[in-house]
Amino acid sequence: MRARITATVAVLVLAALSGAGLIVYVVESQRVEARTVDEVEQELEEFAILAEDGTDPTTGRPFTDVKALLRLFLNRNVPDDDEALIGWVGDGPVYVFPRDDPLYKDESVLAAAEPLVRSGGSARLETAYGPVLLAAQPVRQGDERGALVVAVYLTEDREELLDTMRTYAIVATLLTVLVVAAAAWQSGRLLAPLRLLRATADELRETDLSRRIPESGNDDITALTRTVNAMLDRLETAFGEQRRFLDDAGHELRTPLTVLRGHLELLDAGDPAEVAETRALLLDEVDRMARLVRDLILLAKSDRPDFVTPAPVDVAALTEDVLAKVRALARRDWVLDAAADVTARLDSQRITQALLQLADNAVKHTEDGDTVAVGSSYDGERLLLWVRDSGPGVREADREAVFERFGRGAVVAGDDGFGLGLSIVRAIATAHAGTVHVEDARRTAPHGARFVISLPSTAVVEEVPWPAS
Repeated sequence: MRARITATVAVLVLAALSGAGLIVYVVESQRVEARTVDEVEQELEEFAILAEDGTDPTTGRPFTDVKALLRLFLNRNVPDDDEALIGWVGDGPVYVFPRDDPLYKDESVLAAAEPLVRSGGSARLETAYGPVLLAAQPVRQGDERGALVVAVYLTEDREELLDTMRTYAIVATLLTVLVVAAAAWQSGRLLAPLRLLRATADELRETDLSRRIPESGNDDITALTRTVNAMLDRLETAFGEQRRFLDDAGHELRTPLTVLRGHLELLDAGDPAEVAETRALLLDEVDRMARLVRDLILLAKSDRPDFVTPAPVDVAALTEDVLAKVRALARRDWVLDAAADVTARLDSQRITQALLQLADNAVKHTEDGDTVAVGSSYDGERLLLWVRDSGPGVREADREAVFERFGRGAVVAGDDGFGLGLSIVRAIATAHAGTVHVEDARRTAPHGARFVISLPSTAVVEEVPWPAS
């Protein structure tokens, strides 16, 4: 990736500088060309003005012939280093300035200049001295014809431009090297977190997920680093919970297995009464183990996306149906607190399972004739489903622990549970994007307990109006 970034930057910088150099060359070539033409036109215009006036400014008398006109003009003008002035009279040149300029003896130059002397204009030609621009201004005195021919060597201006472009190329090359080096360094610095991420991922083991990637800056790489660290946090939490889950499950299973082994080792196969008694005890332990395994499997499934299957449910009918089912659990004063007249997207079987579990929990902590109530309500923000009892309630210190796996508060006599029931209720509430909590059922002692499943308003599909409205 670093090499690709560096190569991309190098290509872009080279393309940009090359394009800029090409534009500069074209613009400067046109500027040099325009300047050369302006210089030639200036020379010809001055000569045309002098020829049109026809008077020798030194004597105030008219020129006697073309030769005198050309001689005066050449004596009063100094050509540039890359320029030659040729005075043409009749069939050939008679004056040249500078005097040692070789162009007036070059046959190709004379042949190209001859038609220009008669009609004027300009021409370009290649000579032994390089490209030359010829321009002529014809003049006539009586029957005598002549012309001023301006010859400009184009090589010098072009060489100056090429020298400039060579300097530009050197500077551009140095800049490219510097930019590419900076890009390589910066890309390596920016990609360092990715290399660290790869190294950290290589070092991660299922027994140690504590490694984190250092965060610095506020860019996309840092955002990715935060995301990966958050993912590692979730993985560490999940693995930790899984490890605790397995440890707790193993601990809970160890007791019934020990009971089974102990009774089997001490069993007197020849005593029918002892065999029957041991058989009943072992079957009871097997049932407890089966119930534990069933609850563990249910909790393991709670993290799967298909744990709940929401569908539109009439909450009032669901509440009344749950009340009808819990009446068979024990002899209690079963009461319907309220029934929410709304339709919500719920998994009716899972919600029923949770409420039945809460009702069973309430039965364990109450006695015959005590009140146990079921209810539901909707206040526009939360959909609440609850089970309330008139038992001793839950201590403030235990109200969070009772929802943990294998977590238990005050254990009543005869309770052979494993502490998984309320954790199953929490798993069902969480799967519905909700929560579950316990609160006092009354303000006066004994307080009783009210277990409440709270679901978000997004679960509600339709609120059913009262008949009176």
